[in-house]
Order: sequence, then structure tokens, then C-alpha cells
Amino acid sequence: MLKTRVITALVLLAVLLPILFLLPAAYIGAFFLVALLAAAWEWSRLLAPGAARAAYLYALFCLVIILLLGMQNVSWQFSLLLLAVIFWFFIAPFILAKGMNLSMQKLRPFYVVLGLILLPATWFALVFLRELGLVFLLSSMALVWVADIGAYFVGKAFGRRKLAVQISPGKSVEGAVGGLVLSYIYALACVFFLPFDSTLFGAWAIRFGWIPMFLMVTVLTAFSVFGDLFESQLKRLAGVKDSSHLLPGHGGVLDRVDALIPTMPIAALLAGLI
Repeated sequence: MLKTRVITALVLLAVLLPILFLLPAAYIGAFFLVALLAAAWEWSRLLAPGAARAAYLYALFCLVIILLLGMQNVSWQFSLLLLAVIFWFFIAPFILAKGMNLSMQKLRPFYVVLGLILLPATWFALVFLRELGLVFLLSSMALVWVADIGAYFVGKAFGRRKLAVQISPGKSVEGAVGGLVLSYIYALACVFFLPFDSTLFGAWAIRFGWIPMFLMVTVLTAFSVFGDLFESQLKRLAGVKDSSHLLPGHGGVLDRVDALIPTMPIAALLAGLI
């Protein structure tokens, strides 16, 4: 399994790195589009495992939404981002608080509509952050990975109290705190070692001050955990371990981008305030 994971990661890097550093910005937008359409396909399969054709139609519908909104003015895209952020702040916490006391059959129409909001919003957020600069995009995305790494190692070493035992038994409160602390250190490193306007953290520290910057990091880190838990809950309701097997050794695309789905729209809106 480890060998498979490493080979898959190397192949993805071999594709992604040239796109990031050698090709025009439009190509990274296309890469993100393919990834999010694959995630939409997986999302639909979680909701209706036996409806293979419906999953392709769902991904196509997601593409149509992205294309239609892409042809509109920025206010339409902003509205979609805002709608996604409202969900994560005001609805997702109540869904997660229910644990596994939910009915997929009753909530299926809700999840169908929800995916058509969250996934296109994530794509528009990633594209907007790329327009602010490659370092701006990568440093924002890296916060999610840093928080996950911190949570993993601190949770392994010190994890005792379960964060959400019904949804994801492996996650601990100590791990979440460890991820947050490492995120603070990472944000400070971005401020001190990169140009202020090249990252969200530096721009916020200069524009609003240190306390708002740390509050922003806290929010982004917390919602990266929310995204992970939300997808875990959805998979458990669907009765599967991975969203798919598109990425050998890693599960599905949705498994790899779940923490980005809430954080990137929030980061994009926060970047718009600078």
C-alpha cells in the first residue's frame, strides 16, 4: 500500500509541477477543473452508489454551472462563494453535531444541491487565489496540509480525547490543537520570510494587524477540520471507506480535497477584503 501511495503521489507531482511553474495560469485552472469534476463524480456516487450514469451527468451539470457562472460578471461568482461560506459557518456545524443520526435517504436531495454549490465555489476560489499570485495560492492551500500534518503527528503522540468519535474515530482534540499550533507557526513563517503582499497571512497582518491575522488562521484551520469531518460523515452515511479508487493508495479525489472545499472559498472571500 505504501509503495502504491508513493507511486501515485510521484505521478501527480510529475503532472502538477510543470503545470504550476512552466505553463500559463489557465492550465492550473484546467487541472483544478478536472479534479473537481472527478470529485463531483465521486460525490454523486456516494449519494447513489448504483446510479453510475447519474454520476457522469452530475459531473457534467457541475461543469455547466462553472461555465455559466464563468461567463457572468464577478458578482455571480462572489454570490456562489458567499453561499458556500454561509453553509460552512451556519449549517455544517449542526449537520456534524448530529454524528451518524442522519438519514441518507431523507437528506439525499439536500446533498445533491449542496454539491452543486460547494464544488463550483471551490473552483472559483482556487482560480481567484491564483489570480493574486502563484505563491498566494500555494501558501493558502499549504495551510490545510500543514494543519493536517500537525494534527496527525500530535494526535499520534498525544491523542487521548476523541474529536468526533462517531464520524472519524482517529481524530483527537489534541491532534486538532497540534494542527492549529503548527498553522500559527507556518503563518508566522510566511509573514517573516515572504513578501507581505504575496500571501494571505502577510497581507492580513499588514492590513489589519496580528490579532486579526491569527484569528483568520484559526478560522481557516478549524474549517479544514470541518471539511475533513464532513466528508467522513458523508462516506459513513454511504457505507464506504473511500470516495472512490481513482487515486491508487489514496482513495478518491474527494478524499484528498475535502479540507480545501471549505477553506478555499473562505480564503478567497478574506483575500477580497484586503
